[in-house]
Amino acid sequence: MSIDCKATVNIGDYSRGGQTRGDNQASDHDLGCKEKYIPCGLVDEDSGQLSIYFGSSYKTSDFIVDTIQAWWKDLSSVQQAQTTLLQLKVDNEPESSGVRTQFLKRMVEFCDQIGKPIQLLYYPPYHSKYNPIERCWGILEQHWNGTQLKDVNTMLQWAKSMTWKGIHPIVVLNQRPYAKGISLSKTAMREVENRLERNPDLPKWDILIRPTGG
Repeated sequence: MSIDCKATVNIGDYSRGGQTRGDNQASDHDLGCKEKYIPCGLVDEDSGQLSIYFGSSYKTSDFIVDTIQAWWKDLSSVQQAQTTLLQLKVDNEPESSGVRTQFLKRMVEFCDQIGKPIQLLYYPPYHSKYNPIERCWGILEQHWNGTQLKDVNTMLQWAKSMTWKGIHPIVVLNQRPYAKGISLSKTAMREVENRLERNPDLPKWDILIRPTGG
């Protein structure tokens, strides 16, 4: 699986570049925008299925892990049973890096919840363009290029109508509020760190988490 958050989407009569049919007069800047959404996407590199979760709060470690959990719950029981290892390709951004305490704590908890080992693979700085999900974001930008996303429903419907590998994405709205700046104390983090199997050559870039008893 490839996972990443896209740039914040501003809702309103704002120009997004590009062209569209008909009258499409729009504001030339988006200062003062009050309604914004953060897309967090996961793409299954085997099946090509893309899932996009739009958050209405902040891009935090909890939002990202909640997105992963929601994606897992949406899988069929057969898909869950057939999964022997959940490998996540992640950008090394602050909210989900290999040293982000809250993210790692939540991932350890998620690992125990699903009973499957999880491998976190990080792209080095300035190499996120190689993350497969980035290509999905490029297609979405082209798809709604020139469109005025005047309300949340318009945004969701445009996202649902795009295709990746010939498949329409699963689109979900998450309106849960998230607090920023949550982190663990050094003492609490030591317990989490004991659960992480860091690659000795790439300790911040390749992390394996095994479920309790696994």
